[in-house]
Amino acid sequence: MELKLYFYPMRNFFLFSFLLITIMTYGQSAGDYYLLIGTYSTTPSDGIEVYDYNSITGQYKFVGKAATKNPSYLAVSPDKKFIYSVAENGQPNGGRVVAFSFDMVTGTLTPINSQPSMGSSPCYVSVFKDGRHVAVGNYSSGNLAYYSVNEDGSLNAPQNIIHHGSSITKGNQDSPHVHAAVYSPDYKYLMVPDLGIDKVMIYPIDPNGNINTVESGFVQLAPGAGPRHIEFHPNGKWAYLMEEISGNVTALSYKNGKLKVLNSVNAYPADYKDLHHGADIHISPDGKYVYGSYRYKLNAIGIFKIDQKTGKVAPVATQSTMGEIPRNFNFDPSGNFLLVANQNSNDIVIFKVNKDTGLLTDTGNRLSVNKPVCIKWVKKM
Repeated sequence: MELKLYFYPMRNFFLFSFLLITIMTYGQSAGDYYLLIGTYSTTPSDGIEVYDYNSITGQYKFVGKAATKNPSYLAVSPDKKFIYSVAENGQPNGGRVVAFSFDMVTGTLTPINSQPSMGSSPCYVSVFKDGRHVAVGNYSSGNLAYYSVNEDGSLNAPQNIIHHGSSITKGNQDSPHVHAAVYSPDYKYLMVPDLGIDKVMIYPIDPNGNINTVESGFVQLAPGAGPRHIEFHPNGKWAYLMEEISGNVTALSYKNGKLKVLNSVNAYPADYKDLHHGADIHISPDGKYVYGSYRYKLNAIGIFKIDQKTGKVAPVATQSTMGEIPRNFNFDPSGNFLLVANQNSNDIVIFKVNKDTGLLTDTGNRLSVNKPVCIKWVKKM
């Protein structure tokens, strides 16, 4: 009898331990976010890829894809019900913008409708805070398309906003080249970096999301800068701009719809003599560091420390992206990992972030994707 009393509790203990380990393992593998990847699609089966992503472990699992042509940049509606994608086409007036519904349970994307981008090579899309307007930048034709959105997420025909001017770099700056369209933190302005005219155009936005093109302003950058992407600091007082041609990361102050340059630096080695090719820019969620991607010869992420009193930046280091043409990258929602989309080596490299030093360590994790470009997140319900 004593033997039975001893045996059964031990068996129950081992059974309980097994179940606990199983539950913990399942919990660690189950994702808390969807990872959406925009691509330069090359076959009818390519398009936007969707993964289940665990922000604690950095692990992922393929969910599915939506076939669409060259969805090189994506935006998520605030209610997470809709995804908007550019369809990047360099033919005259060949660009389009596509609206998808997004199923939060299955991770499935379903096309709703599409509209012309009123230009060529649309390369950026963003959504107003209530989801009722969408802004799209056309690179080759240098114009901004501004859409109203219906209740079902579908896009109406856009307002076409045309830029004018040029700058000093022959070939790249003979005409306007809109490369981004980013709402200010208060959603009262739309910031539009134009690589071709060395300006960030600033358009007032009314409370209903309508754009005012009559009272627009701008911040002038150095000749030959080539402003490309811009992102605001979590405190809402600073913004950081990646310049494609100069390769500089430029820090700006922001107040009441006005941007003012604080300083401008780059992370290139002193002996680097090739073209710069700056691309994307993102700020760590804690606001301590800003990161910029450099393509082609360097293929690296530049790491810059943000002075928490002045907002100015100073270079810290460069980190190889372990691949070719890091056009875009993004932090995962935890800020613990940085995912870099290497367009020409067909993979996404996952780096561990040291939040104290800002430095990156290759985790060894690789996500194989054909021509990955844009990385976005949707938190599960």
